[in-house]
Amino acid sequence: MHKNKPHTNLDSKLDAVTKSLKNSVKNRDSYTHVRGESLYVDDVNIRQGTFHAVVYDSPKAHGKIISIDYSKAEALEGVERIFTYKDIPGVNEIGGIIADEPLFAENEVHFWGMPIALIVAETEFIARQARQLIAIEIEELPVITTAKEAKAKGSFINAPRSFSLGDTEKTFANCEYVFEGETFSNGQEHLYIETQGAYAEPLENGNIKITSSTQGPTAVQATTARVLGIAMHKIEIDVTRLGGGFGGKEDQATPWAVMAALATYHLNQSVKLVLNRHDDLRMTGKRHPYESSYKIGLSKDLKILAYQAEFLQNSGAAADLSPAIAERTLFHATNSYYVPNVSTTVLSCKTNLPPNTAFRGFGGPQGMFVIESAIAKAAHEIGVSSKTIQEANLLDENDMFSYGQIAKQVEAKNSWNSAKSVFNSDALELEVADFNKLNSDFKKGIAFMPITFGISFTNTPMNHARALVHIYLDGSVGISTAAVEMGQGVNTKMMQIAADIFSVPIEKIKIETTNTTRVANTSPSAASSTADLNGKATQMACNALVERLKIVASEALDVSEIDITLQDEFIYVNHKKSDLSWTELISKAMLKRVALTENAHYATPEIHFDKTKEKGHPFAYHVYGTAIITTTVDCTRGTYEFDSVKMVHDYGKSMSEGIDLGQVEGALIQGIGWMTMEEIAYNEDGKLLSNALSTYKIPDLFSVPKIVETIPLETEGHEQAILKSKAVGEPPLMYGIGAYFALQNAIKAFNPNYNLKFHAPMTPEKVLMSLYQK
Repeated sequence: MHKNKPHTNLDSKLDAVTKSLKNSVKNRDSYTHVRGESLYVDDVNIRQGTFHAVVYDSPKAHGKIISIDYSKAEALEGVERIFTYKDIPGVNEIGGIIADEPLFAENEVHFWGMPIALIVAETEFIARQARQLIAIEIEELPVITTAKEAKAKGSFINAPRSFSLGDTEKTFANCEYVFEGETFSNGQEHLYIETQGAYAEPLENGNIKITSSTQGPTAVQATTARVLGIAMHKIEIDVTRLGGGFGGKEDQATPWAVMAALATYHLNQSVKLVLNRHDDLRMTGKRHPYESSYKIGLSKDLKILAYQAEFLQNSGAAADLSPAIAERTLFHATNSYYVPNVSTTVLSCKTNLPPNTAFRGFGGPQGMFVIESAIAKAAHEIGVSSKTIQEANLLDENDMFSYGQIAKQVEAKNSWNSAKSVFNSDALELEVADFNKLNSDFKKGIAFMPITFGISFTNTPMNHARALVHIYLDGSVGISTAAVEMGQGVNTKMMQIAADIFSVPIEKIKIETTNTTRVANTSPSAASSTADLNGKATQMACNALVERLKIVASEALDVSEIDITLQDEFIYVNHKKSDLSWTELISKAMLKRVALTENAHYATPEIHFDKTKEKGHPFAYHVYGTAIITTTVDCTRGTYEFDSVKMVHDYGKSMSEGIDLGQVEGALIQGIGWMTMEEIAYNEDGKLLSNALSTYKIPDLFSVPKIVETIPLETEGHEQAILKSKAVGEPPLMYGIGAYFALQNAIKAFNPNYNLKFHAPMTPEKVLMSLYQK
């Protein structure tokens, strides 16, 4: 009976989750998605006379441009014009954090795929034909492809950053165990379904409208204005939705929009630029590869007393968002553990690869992989399981992070213990051990992966948002925010907020496109903060309108405002339904000339960070969780499958468990892909080798875990999360890190001589070599 009890507990938990999922709000975009009716940049109805553009890019990773002959391309019938840096009326610069990235190469090229010119023609086919006719001569210069090589040559994007707490050197001398090692985590291709693209249209008086597939409309607007040498108000950016972003369109959507606008500026005609998949793969940056080293010291009772790490970030040829991503690596370098003495440094290394950029987790996963590797190394050398060290060091209330923030409402132990209990981890571990005793050709591995992820932009001034809410005469509602819908369901959450506050059906709510004319000076949709920031602004605007409407209702019903509530499209007085409906109330407000439009601004309170001291309180709150991953390895072939991933995840008080569950599962699979099969490869000349879906593998239906179970952590949520519903976009990706260590444990079960390596992804080839390592 005792053995069955945890399973009964799991069954009841899963029943509760199933019931909650059935009752949760569905993603409002799902209907048009499955019917193929959702609109993206490539679906824009183009104006008559629209030109099509193709980018001519560098065929070498580094060199001086000796000559370029455009004559044959320009002579091709149907080619309108070829634009280069010489045609830029403003500045040839698109760098956001650091001004180190030209829109078009001038005298040198710095990576294979660097844009040199824009070919504009009557059709895309003609533009591509013209691209083949351009002749270029480049004097090749030395190429750097790895971070270690860049460090050795002193090639950096900016100065290093370091976080510290306590005294690591002094503490190491008093540790019972001290271990050192190196790790490597490779890049990752975003592989959004919708490639990079933009459509630029000329408006009157020299204004330009750009429909862009971007997570950062204001960045596109500001950069376009700078390159064209005009004011920002002349540029309008509009985004309906993205066919995936994952961070790859936070900064790297900008150049294509600027190029289209540059051509429109000169030709006074609409221009469409949508990259094909091969061009997108070649020209755009990926998740940053990291080459890192660590040193970890533990006490006799396995407490981590000291931890050092140096992270070498492969930034590529320009800064892009690398400095900010490097910073978040430091913020998450100790993951879910309390370490009293920490010293971590990150160096953004300049190489001749495309500028690497944001990717779900934004540097956090790279940092977490290193400390999990250090723990695995220590456990192996001491002769205990990684789980024992992990559990002994989980964060507790009022622990201090290395960046000075005091941990509050900590759910690390809660999620860990809940996962152990609800999934009966003892039975899972016994099952793995028994299987391995009875099988020689197949081995199982199991690993635990706790996560702690901070929510907010680490650049404090970016933590703000606005919402513009209109109530129309018939009682329907239109909402504009800075939130960009890219599959995460943020539009649905904004609609939920308004529908709940106004107490009207969600069908009465419309989310407008994200537009810089309606909502200006916005932060990008990133950092898992989109729903919180824009939701809070929407909440403020809707509440302000309700307070205004209560005055109208109190006068109409001759009652006090404090007695009035809105419920089910009627006005209630002291919780009793009146004859005054929502629509009638709106009509009365109009007759009284009461404003039915509200613009609200929200800025996250309390957060701050002093970069001169590398201390502060940068995060509004943290998201916690624990996953248990099991795998089976075919020890003859090196292939593997994941039997199950069982997670207890901290949603807070989820607004829609269906939408949030989709985010958890999607992020998990993306994380597993990064850790196990997605291998970016460049040759020594800086040419991308994994340049197609035949050479770059992502998880498909047959490679995802057989079982994925997610149980919401029982928690009160956090006040700074919208409706206490915590951010869910990025944190679950880190569960995928556990897949690497589950595989490693299966390898150890087969090969006792295996010398632990921490070189991700753990592809089947690496597994096979490790299985037979002597």
